[in-house]
Amino acid sequence: MQDGHEDGRDSSRLSRRMVLQATSGAVALSAVGSARASEGEGEARGARIDRRCPEATIEPSHGHCAGASLEGCADDHPVTIDLQEAVAETLSGRYPDVGSLLDDDYKPYFDTLAGDGGYSHWLSPEHIGDGTLLDPDRPESVLVDNESWRPIGVMFVATVDGDPVSPPPVVYDATADVTYEDGVSPAVPESETGDDGESPDRCSPWHYHAGLPSRFAWWYYRKVYEGDYEDGAVQLPCRTPCLLHVWTVDHPESVYAHDAPPPEYRDRDPADEASFETDADPGEDVLGWDVLPDEATPDLLPGEFSVLGP
Repeated sequence: MQDGHEDGRDSSRLSRRMVLQATSGAVALSAVGSARASEGEGEARGARIDRRCPEATIEPSHGHCAGASLEGCADDHPVTIDLQEAVAETLSGRYPDVGSLLDDDYKPYFDTLAGDGGYSHWLSPEHIGDGTLLDPDRPESVLVDNESWRPIGVMFVATVDGDPVSPPPVVYDATADVTYEDGVSPAVPESETGDDGESPDRCSPWHYHAGLPSRFAWWYYRKVYEGDYEDGAVQLPCRTPCLLHVWTVDHPESVYAHDAPPPEYRDRDPADEASFETDADPGEDVLGWDVLPDEATPDLLPGEFSVLGP
């Protein structure tokens, strides 16, 4: 995958006509950013979701990916410690603030449908498209606390050239004697889920999202930042690719927890400065679309869409 176009056009600049042509009714533009469906429209929408995406839900939801296993994961396991330290080194050395993410062409996403939970996702088209998985030096997404404007972890995305990888590689497997550095996926059928494949020796905490907010977020990223509106893939995906979090701040559940750490666990000194041109200040202003420079802000923001179907 490439960010932008060979003819020099910026893929973050979409016209409304392009989006409407691409989505074919799956997503529409709304002057207020949301639309209320009539009871009949809601029933029809639910029927469409059931037919094409039986796992899909309107509310946020997630499940375990093929080959997933949380039973073998432990925060004090040497491989977990090594992976978390490697991620922390990448964040402190290369991505200590939002300006460094912008400089490396990471693309921001602030959740609109479900609320952002106080943190934002910054996605790298280069790393998502480079064919490497679970590489702490090249995280596909960096997670940034919107109060302190500092990274608090990463999210690995299991795709190659934008296509989902299933099953994704393990973090470690004692029986197979492999770690994330080996890039080995568990030998399980693609249809197998973590519920059936738990192993006390394997740590592979990959999950996917089937809820509408995350499905829309992945659709938005592909359409706006990668220019997929020019291709034929126009519908919202039934679920996201497999995802894996590694938090570098303390988390009461796990280094690999699905949900973000509570605000009190990510109470950090704000970034010394914004590190990009803005009138806002870390620690005083909340990081969001309104404080970013124009060149980092797409013409069409997530709140300008109304999701009408799967």
